[in-house]
This record gives sequence, structure tokens and C-alpha cells, in this order.
Amino acid sequence: MGLRTILTDSDPALRKQSRAVTNFDRRLHALLDDLAETLKHANGAGLAAPQIGVLRRVCVVGFEEPIELCNPKIIVSDGTQEGAEGCLSLPGRTGLVKRPCRVTVEAQDRHGKPVVYEAEDFLARVFCHEIDHLDGTLYTDVMERFMTEEEVAALEEEEDG
Repeated sequence: MGLRTILTDSDPALRKQSRAVTNFDRRLHALLDDLAETLKHANGAGLAAPQIGVLRRVCVVGFEEPIELCNPKIIVSDGTQEGAEGCLSLPGRTGLVKRPCRVTVEAQDRHGKPVVYEAEDFLARVFCHEIDHLDGTLYTDVMERFMTEEEVAALEEEEDG
């Protein structure tokens, strides 16, 4: 496993469509391991392969034990939530973004086995955000507006309280 460099929004790779995973081999496993290690080191909620310069439909989501998603698709979405969203590729910025409250995601695991995840609230937001990366979309493309530092601080205080 190894730490990878996270690309910033000025890198054109972040705007490209990722290709489907067809080989569920050691190279894919190494990529997934690198994504998980890089995510943990960066203290983020999710990381997609394009963010480290690999144009494959792969991402990891989560904190303690990241969920690995190969070729993920949102097959059901329901409701609407509006909230603060940041990105490891856009450090220091936060946007106000509308996302579904609940999603069902179909994907494959590192061995190619089909998996289905149902998520709501913050986890649904993270799934949507990371899957957007696989299509070359950044949250700044779908946000309402950037949030001020004061708004972000007030939200953090509200969540901690």
C-alpha cells in the first residue's frame, strides 16, 4: 500500500470520464488499498480514483473500514437534503449542495462480486459526491453557492453541540 498524491481542481484529469473496471486483479486491489490509505491519511469521507489520477470507475467511502466500490451506479434516489460539502481536491472551500436524502448503489467489490448499498443522510451525500467524480463532475458544478467561513463554523458548532 502507498499514499498517493491527491489532484487539485486545476488538474484536467478530474474532468474526465472514468472507464469501467473489467479486471479484478492484483492491480485493482493495490489501487483500492492505496485509495483507502490515502483517504485515511487525508482524513476525508471518500476518495475516487480520478482524484489520484487513475481514470477507473473505483472509489472508497467511509472512515474506519472504507466501503470499496467498483463500477458504482445509483439505482434509486429519494428525497432532498441541502448541506455543506467539501472535497479533498478543493481544499479550504465548502459549498452548499443539494443531494438526495437516500440512495441505493449497485457496484462490484474488489473481486467483481455484485454488491448493493443503501445509504441515507451524510453517507448518501458521500456516495453521490464520489460517484460524480467518476463522471468528471465536481461539487462546484452542482452547488448552490460557496459558503462563508462563518457559515461553516456555525454548522460545525451546531453539529458538535
